[in-house]
Amino acid sequence: MQTPGDNGSPSPGNPGSRVGRVTSYNSRFITRLTKETLALVLAGGRGTRLQDLTRWNAKPAVPFGGQFRIIDFSLSYCINSGIRRIGVLTQYKAHSLIRHIQKGWGFLRGEFHEFIELLPAQQRVECSWYKGTADAVYQNIDIIRGHNPAYVLVLASDHVYKMDYGPMLARHVEQNADLTIGCIEIPLESASAFGVMKVSANNEILEFAEKPAQPQPIPGKPGTAMASMGIYVFSTAFLIEQLKRDAALGEQSTHDFGKDVIPRLLDHCRVYAYPFRQGDNNQMDYWRDVGTIDSYWQANMELVDVSPELNLYDDDWPIWTYQEQRPPCKFVFDDDNRRGMAVESGSQIRDSVILHGVVIGRNCRIKRAIIDSGAVIPDGTSIGEDPQQDSARFSVSPGGVVLVTARMLGQQEHFED
Repeated sequence: MQTPGDNGSPSPGNPGSRVGRVTSYNSRFITRLTKETLALVLAGGRGTRLQDLTRWNAKPAVPFGGQFRIIDFSLSYCINSGIRRIGVLTQYKAHSLIRHIQKGWGFLRGEFHEFIELLPAQQRVECSWYKGTADAVYQNIDIIRGHNPAYVLVLASDHVYKMDYGPMLARHVEQNADLTIGCIEIPLESASAFGVMKVSANNEILEFAEKPAQPQPIPGKPGTAMASMGIYVFSTAFLIEQLKRDAALGEQSTHDFGKDVIPRLLDHCRVYAYPFRQGDNNQMDYWRDVGTIDSYWQANMELVDVSPELNLYDDDWPIWTYQEQRPPCKFVFDDDNRRGMAVESGSQIRDSVILHGVVIGRNCRIKRAIIDSGAVIPDGTSIGEDPQQDSARFSVSPGGVVLVTARMLGQQEHFED
């Protein structure tokens, strides 16, 4: 493995130079590559599939795993990978997201050229808001030029995973690629929600279809598709050139990376896939899309397994976030039905995600539910036991998960976390 300042580290002008490898999260891949990279986190999506969880929050600001927000994962991977020049592109209902970043992500040192910049849609280039993922980056093209990075790492902010971006950057340089796309194998039946690609034996992308109605399986793996993780590494000059070409198409393009930019590159540019795998065992690593109620609930439930796939207690690869200074939990009763409880007496909570600020009354029964921040559950409430009754009062997902918000209970809405 290369270390910072190692003379063998690859450089933008020397793609053939020796490139180090990492085999686990206990190793860090920090070289001139990561230091010469600007990360742009796309955090402006509406997140409509999360229904009322994004009624007042942008999707990246939705809580996950207790104390974290979804965006904390993308930002943490940048910091842990040694990428400390980061722009967060915001648009939709971004107030709580902006507050969170201001409170919890102000520890970078400007004198060392480290920063997290908030880049709201502000019509810098055109008199319009962000039209698509490519347009969001294009409208900040002058900021990219001002920072003068050798590479631009474009990230989605609505997935939960754990990744060192250093090896992906090294592979991008090693293959002399114009664009490298992080990818992962997923079940074919769920592939229609993602960009699906066909790759050659050396991982060059041959075909790319954004959210196809009939996704093509991986050859030899009929039940599996190769899907984009929404992680792109561009050589900066190449990115700027392609953004300008896409912008010039006007209404002939939706100005989206997956729908427009990437498919146009395949015939004449060097576009490669970077499979997201665990070290040397060649197995696909942990990655979850948490963009629907069912997937959000399931990913949270996985965290309470005895040995969860996603380790939130990893000192070598921590997830950073803002935490309010609050007194610790206190359990003092030792009577029947009042022992070690976090809710009022007589209540039973099973397989549920309870966000902060929720109050659950006495003798409640809650199962397979998500209770949004600030909701007050009245005494004797039953949730998750009668689908017909739940559908009349709350929102029920295709998988049977019940979403409960303060508004659905006739209470004052919780505008921010």
